[in-house]
Amino acid sequence: MNHAQLTALGRALRLLGEHGEALGKDTPDAKLHEVKADLKRALDLLEETVTTAAPTTRCAEHPTGPVDEDAPDLCLLCETRRRIARRSKVNDSFTQGRPTTPDETLERTKSRYGVRGDRPQPQQRWLPEMWTGQVWQLCGTPRRDKQEAELFLAAQRRGPHPGMAYRLVHEFTDYEVLRIWGEPHKIDIEPMGNL
Repeated sequence: MNHAQLTALGRALRLLGEHGEALGKDTPDAKLHEVKADLKRALDLLEETVTTAAPTTRCAEHPTGPVDEDAPDLCLLCETRRRIARRSKVNDSFTQGRPTTPDETLERTKSRYGVRGDRPQPQQRWLPEMWTGQVWQLCGTPRRDKQEAELFLAAQRRGPHPGMAYRLVHEFTDYEVLRIWGEPHKIDIEPMGNL
């Protein structure tokens, strides 16, 4: 939704609110037709601004994913992950490796961390970080959307007290610095250079 659409939609909804406050028993039909026209205009504006499909689940990670009616958030993907975790916890064992022959005794030791198949898939996130003069520190909530994280850092740079430098780090199974704004300089916090 761009700024022009947002302001036009806000104006149309405020006008409808004013119509709602002015309604009474003695409202003439001409006024009701005016309300109807304004309501149609607001619905048309809303239709233009909504570009994505309506969410089918209550899951923030998979809003249009497959539906599982038994899941609390209606998300089949997240519920499958939770079921696998519960199953391995209830069985008190992780999935076994190669099958053993009857004459072979295999000593099974449980891994503290489980096996790859039992762990949920890693979540990819974008971490906005700020240079403090000594270290890079997280300066905002990790975002699932890269564009949203870049917009957040742009707003931080334009803010009243911007940092020396900002960077965007991509977190998946490993960390990768995507972009750095500004130049981080090491600042010695001791007076006289720690002499």
